[in-house]
Amino acid sequence: MPDPWGERLPRRLGLWSAVAVAVGSTIGSGIFRTPAAIVTRVDDVPLVLLAWVIGAVVALAGALTYGELAAAFPRSGGIYVFIREGFGPLPAFLFGWGELLIIRPGAYGAIGITASAYALRTVGMDPAAALWGLPVRGEQALGAVFIVFVAAVNYYGIQRGAVIQNLSTAFKVGALGALILLGLGLGHGMGAGPMLAQRATVRASAFLLAMVTILWAYDGWADLAFVGGEVQDPARNLPRALVIGTGVVVVLYLGVNLVYLYLIPVEQMKHAELVAADVAQLLIGPAGIVAISAAVAVSTFGTLNGSMMTAPRIFFAMAEDGLFPKAIARVDPRSGAPTAAILLAAALGVVFILIRTFTELAEQFIIGIWPFYALAVASVFTLRRRRPDLARPYRTLGYPVVPLLFLFASLFLLGNYLVSEPVSFTVDIGVILTGVPVYYAWRRWAGRA
Repeated sequence: MPDPWGERLPRRLGLWSAVAVAVGSTIGSGIFRTPAAIVTRVDDVPLVLLAWVIGAVVALAGALTYGELAAAFPRSGGIYVFIREGFGPLPAFLFGWGELLIIRPGAYGAIGITASAYALRTVGMDPAAALWGLPVRGEQALGAVFIVFVAAVNYYGIQRGAVIQNLSTAFKVGALGALILLGLGLGHGMGAGPMLAQRATVRASAFLLAMVTILWAYDGWADLAFVGGEVQDPARNLPRALVIGTGVVVVLYLGVNLVYLYLIPVEQMKHAELVAADVAQLLIGPAGIVAISAAVAVSTFGTLNGSMMTAPRIFFAMAEDGLFPKAIARVDPRSGAPTAAILLAAALGVVFILIRTFTELAEQFIIGIWPFYALAVASVFTLRRRRPDLARPYRTLGYPVVPLLFLFASLFLLGNYLVSEPVSFTVDIGVILTGVPVYYAWRRWAGRA
């Protein structure tokens, strides 16, 4: 039967598969790596915990706000659709243009390099060494293979991608849950009093920079909205999956950070690039380092698969609207997958991972995506005013304070990047704005075709 919202892709994702997309797209390598960078800037334990709580509040505010938008517009494309409905086709096109040139290739590259680097470390190989005689680092070559693999799986249907996502999410949640339980139950820590007694003077600028890193670690919960057109009973399941998934991430992140700080003094943690490995080594011996390396590899591979499940739907939705070539809107009649959009996303990821470093890829993703996170949340206000009669199966809890909180956090993050990395920020925003003449040229050409 025709979809009530006009969606051409089949709705095959149930509630718990949707939760797995939200959780699996968020938990990557961040929670295993960022705590060391954070305590380097903020070496006051109560303030470290406060920073992670603030990050949790911001993530939940975003999930609660996106729940209203996703329930009202359960279509493929997520943020693209929200911006289109709230502000019109040009800003929505700029989001897709940014995804095409900056955001998604950067995400695939950064995630793919992390997954491959830890996979190589798990088997005792050097990620920086050449692999298969290719003139690139081994982590880049294997990362490209990972991108091709998850693209091939999702090419044959989202239900196959969901199997990988469900398994990898169960693994990473289990690994973090085990780390929390073992750390609090068996670890010989310093106790709550001595842990909280680790105080220091922290400058406001250092705390704000630490918050940028924490918000990056929480990023990914919004990816579920991209596959809103393939979620069953979306008016009910999308808001629930967004909130449940983000809630699971928050609980795990806060629990793991408590374990880190309970078992390792702050001064020692500053020098622990992979603090989770140090904790695992304390708990189960040298095998803990291998176990955590494997956990990071599986975790980031699952995040890569989640990104391949979700992001191609942006290009598909734009092609459906006539803002991308119609060929990108092709749907395979057997698998129900937007195969052309998946091939496009995979090709972009492979090219970028082979020519750019991890740091470059990660930074271009953050700078590119957050302006559109903010714009999508702002659309809640414009839609409430312009379309008061729009069917809203779920309304944002705590409106208008909750979306305003998220907007403030978004502006703060972007402001920090503008101050700390003005050249990169300006270049990336400039690339996105090149989409303005492209949009008008495309509309003029399409009107004549």
